[in-house]
Amino acid sequence: MLFVTGFPGFIGKRLVRELLSDDPDERVACLVEPRMEQAARAAAAEIPGADRIEILPGDITDRRLGLAVDDYLRLAAETTAVFHLAAIYNLAVPLELAQRVNVDGTGNVIELCQRCEKLERHNYVSTAYVAGSRRGIVYEHELIQGQWFKNHYESTKFQAEVWVHESMDKVPTAVYRPAIVVGDSQTGETQKFDGPYFMLRAIAVSMKRGWPIAKYGKSAAAFNVVPVDFVVSGLLAGSKDERAIGETFHLVDPEPISAGEVFSLLSELYASRKPAYTIPAKPVALALRAKPVRQLFEGIPAESIQYLNHAVRYDARCAFDLLERNGLRLPRFMEYAEAMVRFFREHEDDPAFAPAL
Repeated sequence: MLFVTGFPGFIGKRLVRELLSDDPDERVACLVEPRMEQAARAAAAEIPGADRIEILPGDITDRRLGLAVDDYLRLAAETTAVFHLAAIYNLAVPLELAQRVNVDGTGNVIELCQRCEKLERHNYVSTAYVAGSRRGIVYEHELIQGQWFKNHYESTKFQAEVWVHESMDKVPTAVYRPAIVVGDSQTGETQKFDGPYFMLRAIAVSMKRGWPIAKYGKSAAAFNVVPVDFVVSGLLAGSKDERAIGETFHLVDPEPISAGEVFSLLSELYASRKPAYTIPAKPVALALRAKPVRQLFEGIPAESIQYLNHAVRYDARCAFDLLERNGLRLPRFMEYAEAMVRFFREHEDDPAFAPAL
């Protein structure tokens, strides 16, 4: 049996579908928040092999994961692989909440892994942004480098990954660090408009109000995004590769284009024009801290502006080797940008995709 956290999230839902498709005899147990139980059951019902999905309402912040004793002991006896995806992916998350979910939750999953009698692999999904404030090239084997962090999301994912690495002498583990995850490379389908979708939101707001389109700061730094189907394929490949145990993989674009180029391409695809002028990034970030300004720009968070001008690159040689020996290829941003914009245009007024104000 496989144990998955983070279902029915953006990556988790796709991962469970692929896990069941990959092995017709496999069963998957999904830990879900009680408030998400109905949505999780509905999502599971849409997946071929739904009868092999077990929905377990629980609480990742509880040391026994909020499960009944019998369920917890059954997981410990039957689980062969863990996929830990659950986290709060919010740049503006309060520290206490981020620590409970991202750090304590990961510690609780590690404890389950240590109890599992048949465990072959803990697949832990981190983020490339555990690099925090670092600039220049960041390598996959690096973690603790004296960096500071731009927000509590980054800092708590860093703390969690430190805990995961410390457990590797007892738990066979592979760590995956995706960059910013966007929609499917073919359909553009996504679950929430964040990351580069904030650029699209700014472009759309400007068009609605008859304003010229602006970009924020020089935007010369590399802007690293990857489509969700690529991330899921990388996770699946690593989960079956014996050479992946003990390794960390940057699931990133090794040759990303700049934030300015991303913004310009999205502007041309959505509005048929390039940005007309540049606004310094710091005043924009300060302005977005005021709720009325965020409302005017339909929920763009101040924290997102920093990522447009942070000069960092992620070396991905381990990930490249993993992908190559599994026949996988990362599509270039230019190949799926049109699908991304098309999906945004179709759903931009749907409140289900909007960020919280």
